[in-house]
Amino acid sequence: MEAQAQALLERQALREADEEVVTDVYLTNMISEEEREELKAELDKLEDEIATLRQVLAAKEKHLVEIKQKLGINLMNELKQNFSKSWHDVQTTTAYKKTQETLSQAGQKATAAISNVGTVISKKFGDMRNSPTFKSFEEKVETTVTSLKHLIIFPIFQVHSAFSQI
Repeated sequence: MEAQAQALLERQALREADEEVVTDVYLTNMISEEEREELKAELDKLEDEIATLRQVLAAKEKHLVEIKQKLGINLMNELKQNFSKSWHDVQTTTAYKKTQETLSQAGQKATAAISNVGTVISKKFGDMRNSPTFKSFEEKVETTVTSLKHLIIFPIFQVHSAFSQI
């Protein structure tokens, strides 16, 4: 029993360690030499085609850059054009139009509310100014200002007249 377990462990270790080799062995055994040669030829052909396509793409990209230079199109101009086009595309979406309409209505309502608050505050100040308490306060301020004027202005006249007499 122990020998069987040991053999199983050895086989399992071999499979885990050499999985790629085993796969290669299976594939090699499954295809014939003729098929193998055909696949290699096809692989070489595909690699050549890919290399050719890369060369063609590089040549076209170079030509594209030359044309853009002749037209005066640089990276900054392209970015501006792309941004303008993208912004235009955004503005023409229904989501943008609905959002713009909603924000416009909200702005109008906010303006009306602020106007109403201003009107209410103005009215309250008017009411407060006409109240007996405010009138009493206003009279006291006027009296104080008048008293201060007398305290400051009359002594100056007295000093001025004293110097005039000298």
